[in-house]
Amino acid sequence: MRFIMGSETEINGYDEIPYGVASSQPIDINVYNSNLPLSSNGVCVNNNGDDRSTIPSSPVTAVTETDCVSYVPVCINENDVIEGAKQILTAIRSHWDLKFVQFKKFTDGITNKLIGCFYNPPTFCCNKIACTNTANGYPDVDDLNNVVLIRVYGNKTDLLIDREKEIENIKLLHSYQFAPSLYATFKNGLAYEFVPGVTLNPDNVLQPELWSLVAKRMAEMHRIVNAKDTSIQPMPMLLKKMERFFDLVPSRFSKAQLHKRLEGTFLPVERMRQEFAQLYKRLETLNSPVVFSHNDLLLGNIVYTQDLQKVTFIDYEYADYNFQAFDIGNHFAEFAGVDTVDYTRYPNREFQLKWLRVYLENYLLKTDITVDEIECLYMQVNQFALAAHFFWTIWSLVQAEYSTIDFDYAEYAFLRYQEYLAKKDEFLALNYQN
Repeated sequence: MRFIMGSETEINGYDEIPYGVASSQPIDINVYNSNLPLSSNGVCVNNNGDDRSTIPSSPVTAVTETDCVSYVPVCINENDVIEGAKQILTAIRSHWDLKFVQFKKFTDGITNKLIGCFYNPPTFCCNKIACTNTANGYPDVDDLNNVVLIRVYGNKTDLLIDREKEIENIKLLHSYQFAPSLYATFKNGLAYEFVPGVTLNPDNVLQPELWSLVAKRMAEMHRIVNAKDTSIQPMPMLLKKMERFFDLVPSRFSKAQLHKRLEGTFLPVERMRQEFAQLYKRLETLNSPVVFSHNDLLLGNIVYTQDLQKVTFIDYEYADYNFQAFDIGNHFAEFAGVDTVDYTRYPNREFQLKWLRVYLENYLLKTDITVDEIECLYMQVNQFALAAHFFWTIWSLVQAEYSTIDFDYAEYAFLRYQEYLAKKDEFLALNYQN
Protein backbone atom coordinates (compact mmCIF):
# COMPACT_ATOMS: atom_id res chain seq x y z
CA MET A 1 0.00 0.00 0.00
CA ARG A 2 1.51 3.32 -1.05
CA PHE A 3 1.92 6.22 1.34
CA ILE A 4 4.02 9.32 1.01
CA MET A 5 6.96 6.99 0.58
CA GLY A 6 5.41 5.01 3.38
CA SER A 7 2.75 2.39 3.97
CA GLU A 8 -0.64 1.83 5.43
CA THR A 9 1.02 0.91 8.71
CA GLU A 10 3.45 3.78 8.61
CA ILE A 11 1.24 5.16 11.33
CA ASN A 12 2.57 8.57 12.27
CA GLY A 13 -0.90 10.06 12.53
CA TYR A 14 -4.35 8.79 13.38
CA ASP A 15 -7.76 9.86 14.58
CA GLU A 16 -8.67 8.34 17.92
CA ILE A 17 -12.24 7.20 18.50
CA PRO A 18 -12.90 7.08 22.27
CA TYR A 19 -14.20 4.05 24.14
CA GLY A 20 -17.94 3.64 24.34
CA VAL A 21 -18.92 5.17 21.02
CA ALA A 22 -19.60 1.87 19.31
CA SER A 23 -23.13 0.62 19.20
CA SER A 24 -23.74 -2.79 20.74
CA GLN A 25 -26.90 -3.35 18.69
CA PRO A 26 -26.71 -6.65 16.76
CA ILE A 27 -26.27 -6.47 13.01
CA ASP A 28 -27.55 -9.36 10.92
CA ILE A 29 -24.76 -10.28 8.52
CA ASN A 30 -24.30 -13.62 6.83
CA VAL A 31 -20.73 -14.87 6.79
CA TYR A 32 -19.41 -17.32 4.26
CA ASN A 33 -16.27 -19.43 4.62
CA SER A 34 -13.96 -20.43 1.82
CA ASN A 35 -11.91 -23.48 2.72
CA LEU A 36 -8.79 -23.44 0.63
CA PRO A 37 -6.05 -25.97 1.40
CA LEU A 38 -2.59 -24.49 1.06
CA SER A 39 0.44 -26.64 0.45
CA SER A 40 3.64 -25.93 -1.39
CA ASN A 41 7.33 -26.67 -1.45
CA GLY A 42 10.19 -24.21 -1.13
CA VAL A 43 12.05 -23.24 -4.27
CA CYS A 44 15.53 -21.87 -4.74
CA VAL A 45 16.75 -19.63 -7.50
CA ASN A 46 20.37 -19.38 -8.54
CA ASN A 47 21.63 -15.82 -8.50
CA ASN A 48 22.97 -16.15 -12.04
CA GLY A 49 19.45 -16.78 -13.32
CA ASP A 50 20.25 -20.20 -14.74
CA ASP A 51 20.33 -23.40 -12.69
CA ARG A 52 17.96 -23.21 -9.72
CA SER A 53 19.10 -26.55 -8.33
CA THR A 54 22.54 -25.33 -7.30
CA ILE A 55 21.21 -23.37 -4.31
CA PRO A 56 20.66 -25.56 -1.25
CA SER A 57 17.04 -25.88 -0.25
CA SER A 58 15.95 -24.14 2.92
CA PRO A 59 14.64 -25.84 6.05
CA VAL A 60 11.73 -23.36 5.97
CA THR A 61 8.90 -24.65 3.78
CA ALA A 62 5.23 -23.91 3.41
CA VAL A 63 2.91 -24.88 6.22
CA THR A 64 0.25 -27.31 5.03
CA GLU A 65 -3.06 -26.19 6.45
CA THR A 66 -6.70 -25.60 5.70
CA ASP A 67 -7.12 -21.88 5.44
CA CYS A 68 -10.62 -20.68 6.37
CA VAL A 69 -11.21 -17.07 5.42
CA SER A 70 -14.63 -15.58 6.04
CA TYR A 71 -16.38 -13.46 3.45
CA VAL A 72 -18.64 -10.71 4.78
CA PRO A 73 -21.09 -9.30 2.19
CA VAL A 74 -20.60 -5.70 3.29
CA CYS A 75 -19.35 -2.68 1.35
CA ILE A 76 -17.87 -0.07 3.69
CA ASN A 77 -18.57 3.57 2.90
CA GLU A 78 -15.15 5.25 2.78
CA ASN A 79 -16.73 8.33 4.38
CA ASP A 80 -17.95 6.31 7.38
CA VAL A 81 -15.30 3.67 7.91
CA ILE A 82 -15.83 3.29 11.66
CA GLU A 83 -19.46 2.26 11.23
CA GLY A 84 -18.37 -0.15 8.54
CA ALA A 85 -15.69 -1.59 10.81
CA LYS A 86 -18.37 -2.30 13.42
CA GLN A 87 -20.31 -4.33 10.86
CA ILE A 88 -17.25 -6.41 10.02
CA LEU A 89 -16.47 -7.02 13.70
CA THR A 90 -20.06 -8.07 14.37
CA ALA A 91 -19.60 -10.75 11.74
CA ILE A 92 -16.10 -12.02 12.52
CA ARG A 93 -15.81 -11.21 16.24
CA SER A 94 -19.39 -11.81 17.37
CA HIS A 95 -18.26 -12.37 20.97
CA TRP A 96 -16.85 -8.84 21.22
CA ASP A 97 -18.96 -6.26 23.02
CA LEU A 98 -18.50 -3.28 20.72
CA LYS A 99 -18.73 -0.75 23.51
CA PHE A 100 -15.33 -2.01 24.66
CA VAL A 101 -13.72 -1.65 21.24
CA GLN A 102 -11.49 1.34 20.63
CA PHE A 103 -11.03 2.35 17.02
CA LYS A 104 -8.02 4.14 15.59
CA LYS A 105 -8.25 5.54 12.09
CA PHE A 106 -4.84 5.79 10.50
CA THR A 107 -4.52 8.85 8.32
CA ASP A 108 -1.28 8.50 6.36
CA GLY A 109 -2.65 6.34 3.55
CA ILE A 110 -2.73 7.49 -0.06
CA THR A 111 -4.11 4.26 -1.52
CA ASN A 112 -6.44 2.71 1.05
CA LYS A 113 -7.90 3.49 4.47
CA LEU A 114 -6.96 1.53 7.58
CA ILE A 115 -8.79 1.14 10.88
CA GLY A 116 -7.33 -0.52 13.96
CA CYS A 117 -9.88 -2.22 16.21
CA PHE A 118 -8.70 -2.84 19.79
CA TYR A 119 -10.92 -4.93 22.06
CA ASN A 120 -10.24 -4.32 25.74
CA PRO A 121 -13.06 -5.42 28.06
CA PRO A 122 -12.82 -4.26 31.71
CA THR A 123 -11.22 -7.47 32.96
CA PHE A 124 -8.19 -7.36 35.22
CA CYS A 125 -5.09 -8.76 33.58
CA CYS A 126 -1.56 -8.55 34.92
CA ASN A 127 0.11 -9.45 31.62
CA LYS A 128 -0.92 -6.67 29.30
CA ILE A 129 0.80 -6.58 25.92
CA ALA A 130 1.69 -3.04 24.92
CA CYS A 131 1.16 -2.53 21.19
CA THR A 132 3.43 0.35 20.32
CA ASN A 133 3.74 0.84 16.57
CA THR A 134 3.88 4.60 17.09
CA ALA A 135 5.45 6.93 19.58
CA ASN A 136 1.97 7.67 20.88
CA GLY A 137 1.27 3.96 21.43
CA TYR A 138 -1.89 1.91 21.11
CA PRO A 139 -4.30 0.73 23.79
CA ASP A 140 -2.94 -2.10 25.89
CA VAL A 141 -4.61 -5.41 25.13
CA ASP A 142 -4.29 -8.69 26.96
CA ASP A 143 -4.15 -10.76 23.77
CA LEU A 144 -3.06 -9.83 20.26
CA ASN A 145 -6.09 -11.78 19.04
CA ASN A 146 -8.04 -8.83 20.45
CA VAL A 147 -6.72 -6.59 17.69
CA VAL A 148 -8.08 -6.58 14.14
CA LEU A 149 -6.92 -4.38 11.29
CA ILE A 150 -9.51 -3.48 8.66
CA ARG A 151 -8.39 -2.08 5.34
CA VAL A 152 -10.85 -0.35 3.02
CA TYR A 153 -9.70 -0.23 -0.57
CA GLY A 154 -9.31 3.18 -2.15
CA ASN A 155 -11.60 4.28 -4.97
CA LYS A 156 -10.79 2.60 -8.31
CA THR A 157 -7.66 0.91 -6.92
CA ASP A 158 -8.92 -2.33 -8.45
CA LEU A 159 -7.79 -0.79 -11.74
CA LEU A 160 -4.22 -0.95 -10.46
CA ILE A 161 -4.32 -3.99 -8.22
CA ASP A 162 -5.64 -7.49 -8.82
CA ARG A 163 -7.47 -7.95 -5.51
CA GLU A 164 -8.10 -11.67 -6.00
CA LYS A 165 -4.40 -12.20 -6.60
CA GLU A 166 -3.59 -10.11 -3.53
CA ILE A 167 -5.69 -12.44 -1.37
CA GLU A 168 -3.97 -15.45 -2.92
CA ASN A 169 -0.60 -13.86 -2.18
CA ILE A 170 -1.45 -13.23 1.46
CA LYS A 171 -2.54 -16.83 1.91
CA LEU A 172 0.52 -18.14 0.10
CA LEU A 173 2.95 -15.99 2.07
CA HIS A 174 1.23 -16.75 5.35
CA SER A 175 1.71 -20.44 4.61
CA TYR A 176 5.44 -19.72 4.46
CA GLN A 177 5.21 -17.58 7.62
CA PHE A 178 5.98 -14.38 5.73
CA ALA A 179 2.63 -12.61 6.05
CA PRO A 180 0.06 -11.93 8.80
CA SER A 181 -3.13 -14.00 9.02
CA LEU A 182 -6.06 -13.00 6.86
CA TYR A 183 -9.25 -13.04 8.96
CA ALA A 184 -11.88 -12.05 6.41
CA THR A 185 -12.60 -10.35 3.14
CA PHE A 186 -15.50 -8.07 2.32
CA LYS A 187 -16.71 -6.33 -0.82
CA ASN A 188 -14.15 -3.55 -0.69
CA GLY A 189 -11.49 -4.63 1.75
CA LEU A 190 -9.79 -7.04 4.13
CA ALA A 191 -9.58 -7.78 7.84
CA TYR A 192 -6.29 -9.20 9.03
CA GLU A 193 -3.81 -9.75 11.83
CA PHE A 194 -2.05 -6.95 13.70
CA VAL A 195 1.76 -7.16 13.76
CA PRO A 196 3.23 -5.54 16.90
CA GLY A 197 6.36 -3.49 16.48
CA VAL A 198 7.61 -0.30 14.85
CA THR A 199 7.68 0.49 11.17
CA LEU A 200 11.04 1.45 9.74
CA ASN A 201 11.92 5.05 8.92
CA PRO A 202 14.79 6.84 7.14
CA ASP A 203 16.82 6.92 10.35
CA ASN A 204 16.44 3.46 11.85
CA VAL A 205 16.74 1.69 8.50
CA LEU A 206 20.43 2.64 8.58
CA GLN A 207 21.02 0.81 11.87
CA PRO A 208 23.01 -2.39 11.21
CA GLU A 209 20.81 -4.48 13.49
CA LEU A 210 17.77 -3.50 11.40
CA TRP A 211 18.98 -3.35 7.81
CA SER A 212 20.66 -6.73 8.20
CA LEU A 213 17.34 -8.24 9.29
CA VAL A 214 15.68 -6.75 6.21
CA ALA A 215 18.39 -8.09 3.89
CA LYS A 216 18.11 -11.56 5.42
CA ARG A 217 14.32 -11.61 5.29
CA MET A 218 14.16 -10.46 1.70
CA ALA A 219 16.72 -13.09 0.72
CA GLU A 220 14.67 -15.77 2.46
CA MET A 221 11.51 -14.72 0.65
CA HIS A 222 13.25 -14.68 -2.72
CA ARG A 223 14.81 -18.08 -2.10
CA ILE A 224 11.91 -19.94 -0.51
CA VAL A 225 8.51 -18.77 -1.71
CA ASN A 226 7.10 -20.59 -4.70
CA ALA A 227 3.61 -19.97 -6.04
CA LYS A 228 3.64 -21.94 -9.26
CA ASP A 229 4.69 -25.16 -10.93
CA THR A 230 8.49 -25.10 -10.75
CA SER A 231 8.72 -26.87 -14.11
CA ILE A 232 7.53 -23.64 -15.76
CA GLN A 233 9.84 -20.64 -15.77
CA PRO A 234 7.89 -17.81 -14.07
CA MET A 235 7.56 -14.52 -15.91
CA PRO A 236 8.38 -11.19 -14.25
CA MET A 237 5.38 -8.98 -13.63
CA LEU A 238 7.12 -5.68 -14.41
CA LEU A 239 6.37 -5.32 -18.12
CA LYS A 240 2.79 -6.57 -17.91
CA LYS A 241 1.99 -4.32 -14.94
CA MET A 242 3.57 -1.29 -16.60
CA GLU A 243 1.57 -1.89 -19.77
CA ARG A 244 -1.56 -1.94 -17.63
CA PHE A 245 -0.58 1.33 -15.94
CA PHE A 246 0.18 3.04 -19.25
CA ASP A 247 -3.22 2.00 -20.61
CA LEU A 248 -4.91 3.60 -17.59
CA VAL A 249 -3.28 7.02 -17.95
CA PRO A 250 -5.92 9.26 -19.57
CA SER A 251 -5.14 11.13 -22.77
CA ARG A 252 -6.79 14.06 -21.06
CA PHE A 253 -7.19 14.33 -17.29
CA SER A 254 -10.72 15.09 -16.14
CA LYS A 255 -9.66 18.15 -14.13
CA ALA A 256 -8.48 20.95 -16.41
CA GLN A 257 -5.95 22.34 -13.95
CA LEU A 258 -4.45 18.91 -13.37
CA HIS A 259 -4.24 18.27 -17.10
CA LYS A 260 -2.45 21.57 -17.69
CA ARG A 261 0.00 20.75 -14.91
CA LEU A 262 0.88 17.30 -16.25
CA GLU A 263 0.61 17.46 -20.04
CA GLY A 264 3.96 19.11 -20.78
CA THR A 265 5.98 16.44 -18.99
CA PHE A 266 3.91 13.28 -19.22
CA LEU A 267 1.60 13.58 -22.24
CA PRO A 268 1.14 12.12 -24.68
CA VAL A 269 1.81 9.04 -22.61
CA GLU A 270 3.21 7.24 -25.66
CA ARG A 271 6.46 9.17 -25.14
CA MET A 272 6.71 7.73 -21.63
CA ARG A 273 5.84 4.28 -22.92
CA GLN A 274 8.69 4.44 -25.45
CA GLU A 275 11.14 5.65 -22.82
CA PHE A 276 10.27 2.75 -20.55
CA ALA A 277 10.48 0.25 -23.42
CA GLN A 278 14.07 1.33 -24.07
CA LEU A 279 14.92 1.02 -20.38
CA TYR A 280 13.28 -2.39 -20.10
CA LYS A 281 15.18 -3.69 -23.12
CA ARG A 282 18.41 -2.69 -21.40
CA LEU A 283 17.42 -4.23 -18.05
CA GLU A 284 16.51 -7.56 -19.63
CA THR A 285 20.13 -8.02 -20.68
CA LEU A 286 21.24 -8.00 -17.03
CA ASN A 287 19.85 -11.51 -16.45
CA SER A 288 18.55 -10.71 -12.99
CA PRO A 289 16.90 -13.85 -11.54
CA VAL A 290 13.12 -13.95 -11.46
CA VAL A 291 11.93 -14.60 -7.90
CA PHE A 292 8.74 -14.17 -5.90
CA SER A 293 8.99 -10.53 -4.83
CA HIS A 294 7.19 -8.07 -2.60
CA ASN A 295 7.63 -5.23 -5.14
CA ASP A 296 6.63 -2.52 -2.66
CA LEU A 297 9.13 -2.68 0.19
CA LEU A 298 8.98 0.91 1.25
CA LEU A 299 9.99 1.52 4.85
CA GLY A 300 6.46 1.59 6.22
CA ASN A 301 5.83 -1.88 4.85
CA ILE A 302 8.47 -3.34 7.18
CA VAL A 303 7.59 -3.89 10.85
CA TYR A 304 10.36 -4.51 13.38
CA THR A 305 9.40 -6.52 16.47
CA GLN A 306 12.19 -5.90 18.95
CA ASP A 307 11.31 -8.66 21.43
CA LEU A 308 11.57 -11.27 18.68
CA GLN A 309 14.42 -9.57 16.81
CA LYS A 310 12.58 -10.01 13.53
CA VAL A 311 11.10 -7.99 10.73
CA THR A 312 7.78 -8.69 9.04
CA PHE A 313 6.89 -7.51 5.56
CA ILE A 314 3.29 -6.35 5.16
CA ASP A 315 0.97 -5.20 2.37
CA TYR A 316 1.41 -7.63 -0.49
CA GLU A 317 -0.76 -5.77 -3.00
CA TYR A 318 1.90 -5.88 -5.70
CA ALA A 319 3.57 -9.18 -4.79
CA ASP A 320 4.35 -11.40 -7.75
CA TYR A 321 7.23 -12.94 -9.61
CA ASN A 322 9.63 -10.23 -10.66
CA PHE A 323 13.28 -9.44 -11.17
CA GLN A 324 15.29 -9.90 -7.99
CA ALA A 325 17.13 -6.62 -8.56
CA PHE A 326 13.87 -4.68 -8.88
CA ASP A 327 12.75 -5.67 -5.39
CA ILE A 328 16.07 -4.58 -3.88
CA GLY A 329 16.44 -1.43 -5.98
CA ASN A 330 12.89 -0.38 -5.16
CA HIS A 331 13.62 -0.83 -1.45
CA PHE A 332 16.76 1.31 -1.70
CA ALA A 333 14.83 4.05 -3.51
CA GLU A 334 12.41 4.17 -0.58
CA PHE A 335 15.16 5.27 1.84
CA ALA A 336 14.22 8.80 0.75
CA GLY A 337 11.70 9.12 3.57
CA VAL A 338 8.05 9.71 4.34
CA ASP A 339 7.22 13.25 5.42
CA THR A 340 9.88 14.95 3.31
CA VAL A 341 11.15 13.08 0.28
CA ASP A 342 14.94 13.43 0.20
CA TYR A 343 16.79 11.43 -2.42
CA THR A 344 20.16 12.27 -0.90
CA ARG A 345 19.18 9.45 1.48
CA TYR A 346 19.53 6.90 -1.31
CA PRO A 347 22.08 4.46 0.14
CA ASN A 348 25.66 5.05 -0.95
CA ARG A 349 27.92 2.43 -2.49
CA GLU A 350 29.60 1.47 0.80
CA PHE A 351 26.27 0.80 2.49
CA GLN A 352 24.89 -1.10 -0.49
CA LEU A 353 27.89 -3.41 -0.71
CA LYS A 354 27.51 -4.39 2.95
CA TRP A 355 23.76 -4.87 2.54
CA LEU A 356 24.16 -6.93 -0.62
CA ARG A 357 26.76 -9.19 1.01
CA VAL A 358 24.34 -10.07 3.81
CA TYR A 359 21.59 -10.60 1.26
CA LEU A 360 23.68 -12.94 -0.89
CA GLU A 361 24.89 -14.94 2.11
CA ASN A 362 21.27 -15.70 2.94
CA TYR A 363 20.04 -16.05 -0.63
CA LEU A 364 22.81 -18.40 -1.75
CA LEU A 365 23.22 -20.01 1.69
CA LYS A 366 26.96 -19.64 1.75
CA THR A 367 29.48 -17.39 3.49
CA ASP A 368 32.20 -17.22 0.84
CA ILE A 369 30.52 -14.52 -1.22
CA THR A 370 32.90 -13.17 -3.84
CA VAL A 371 33.54 -9.55 -4.75
CA ASP A 372 32.39 -10.35 -8.28
CA GLU A 373 29.01 -11.59 -7.03
CA ILE A 374 28.47 -8.43 -5.00
CA GLU A 375 29.58 -6.10 -7.79
CA CYS A 376 27.30 -7.79 -10.30
CA LEU A 377 24.28 -7.46 -8.03
CA TYR A 378 25.22 -3.85 -7.21
CA MET A 379 25.07 -2.95 -10.90
CA GLN A 380 21.76 -4.77 -11.40
CA VAL A 381 20.11 -3.24 -8.34
CA ASN A 382 20.93 0.35 -9.19
CA GLN A 383 19.81 0.02 -12.78
CA PHE A 384 16.55 -1.59 -11.70
CA ALA A 385 16.05 1.27 -9.23
CA LEU A 386 15.43 3.36 -12.34
CA ALA A 387 12.58 1.02 -13.26
CA ALA A 388 11.16 1.44 -9.75
CA HIS A 389 11.07 5.22 -10.17
CA PHE A 390 9.32 4.80 -13.52
CA PHE A 391 6.85 2.30 -12.05
CA TRP A 392 5.66 4.63 -9.31
CA THR A 393 5.66 7.63 -11.65
CA ILE A 394 3.06 6.05 -13.92
CA TRP A 395 1.19 4.65 -10.89
CA SER A 396 0.94 8.22 -9.55
CA LEU A 397 -0.51 9.52 -12.81
CA VAL A 398 -3.28 6.93 -12.67
CA GLN A 399 -3.98 7.75 -9.03
CA ALA A 400 -4.08 11.46 -9.84
CA GLU A 401 -7.05 10.78 -12.10
CA TYR A 402 -9.02 8.31 -10.01
CA SER A 403 -8.18 8.50 -6.31
CA THR A 404 -10.46 10.32 -3.87
CA ILE A 405 -7.77 10.49 -1.17
CA ASP A 406 -6.43 13.97 -0.38
CA PHE A 407 -2.88 13.65 -1.68
CA ASP A 408 -0.91 15.41 -4.39
CA TYR A 409 -0.27 12.49 -6.71
CA ALA A 410 0.86 14.82 -9.48
CA GLU A 411 3.66 16.17 -7.32
CA TYR A 412 4.66 12.64 -6.41
CA ALA A 413 4.82 11.73 -10.11
CA PHE A 414 7.13 14.67 -10.73
CA LEU A 415 9.37 13.68 -7.79
CA ARG A 416 9.79 10.11 -8.98
CA TYR A 417 10.31 11.02 -12.64
CA GLN A 418 12.78 13.78 -11.86
CA GLU A 419 14.84 11.33 -9.81
CA TYR A 420 14.71 8.83 -12.67
CA LEU A 421 16.10 11.46 -15.05
CA ALA A 422 18.70 12.62 -12.51
CA LYS A 423 20.13 9.12 -12.02
CA LYS A 424 19.55 7.59 -15.45
CA ASP A 425 22.95 8.26 -17.03
CA GLU A 426 24.90 7.53 -13.84
CA PHE A 427 23.23 4.20 -13.16
CA LEU A 428 23.16 3.00 -16.76
CA ALA A 429 26.89 3.75 -16.99
CA LEU A 430 27.58 1.16 -14.29
CA ASN A 431 29.30 -1.80 -15.84
CA TYR A 432 30.39 -5.20 -14.66
CA GLN A 433 32.18 -7.91 -16.56
CA ASN A 434 32.99 -11.22 -14.92
